[in-house]
Amino acid sequence: MLDITASDRLAVKNFATKTPVFVCVISYTATSEISGLTVAGANAELMKYTSPADAEFLYHGRCSCIKVVPATPDGKPTPALITRTALQLARIPLLVVDAGAKVKPSIPYISFGVEPGRNIINENAMDISSVKRAFEHGELLGKQLAIMSDLIVVGESIPGGTTTALAVLRAIGIDARFKVSSSMPENPHNLKNKVVDSAIERVTADRIERISSPFEAISTFGDPMMPSVAGIASGVLSASGKVMLAGGTQMSAVVAILKLLGRSLNGLYIGTTTYVTKDPSSDLSGLVRMASKRVPILSCDLHLGESSKPGLQAFAKGFVKEGVGAGGASIVAITKSRGKITGKKLMNAIEKEYEISIESMPH
Repeated sequence: MLDITASDRLAVKNFATKTPVFVCVISYTATSEISGLTVAGANAELMKYTSPADAEFLYHGRCSCIKVVPATPDGKPTPALITRTALQLARIPLLVVDAGAKVKPSIPYISFGVEPGRNIINENAMDISSVKRAFEHGELLGKQLAIMSDLIVVGESIPGGTTTALAVLRAIGIDARFKVSSSMPENPHNLKNKVVDSAIERVTADRIERISSPFEAISTFGDPMMPSVAGIASGVLSASGKVMLAGGTQMSAVVAILKLLGRSLNGLYIGTTTYVTKDPSSDLSGLVRMASKRVPILSCDLHLGESSKPGLQAFAKGFVKEGVGAGGASIVAITKSRGKITGKKLMNAIEKEYEISIESMPH
């Protein structure tokens, strides 16, 4: 268990699972098309393929909607590579939820029937009715999942999600400026703050003060992933199940939403990589504490800095860091195996997957 650390000492002890289910929520926000916000897509035109390609990769180890596995030209792969390896190694079942993906993946998936999120600089992100539908569908799914599993792990794939998380956190009174993480080593905080400032300026000052519910904050400034993940978590928790929000700083917005809705947070965890928790340019623990002091953060050391593959070493150098539930899936693989799978064993398996999926494929 040395590869897992927790903000609460009892969290690792209390955290045990025999029958976990991994859920990946794929989504989209047009806010991601703003140049310089994210590396989750080589350009704005390719951005819409990031989430469906991640989902297809989790199932097949290859992609249908694009010809190659999502990776930068110099071989930095999607974090879905880590997630797929962890799920396969520990035999953890997978479900994909479409919550506003712009391109639909060629795999079996559950649809929440919501549209992609709009660019928050220009207009409201979502209709309030869509926010409520996403949350309600999530709750229904979460209650069903809690019947069949002792732990639901919810990951996400949405380019630009930390910027919309920053906007929602600010709208509900949490000052998240300079605290959200980034897929790049040089965190573009100034650009993110500028985008959010522009979105807030779009909404008049008196209207901002009238934002009374988290659903209204999401509708104005968020994205479809947030109410969908919050709904799934709410449904599981209401059925006395356990939930791990597998992701980085955007999951603090989900915690804040659940807290404002008055949901009990007993049984809620955040699971991520040490590349997020040790990131000097963001503050996941600070954001989560501002939302709720009762949600433990677990993080996993994947030893990718020790990898022989430069594309994997990049995770330890500040690129990508997290996504597609990579940290949470890894934590659950280790805990389900009761020590048979370690961070280093996982790293070796990730390297093999990298050789098959990235190195052997034509670019």
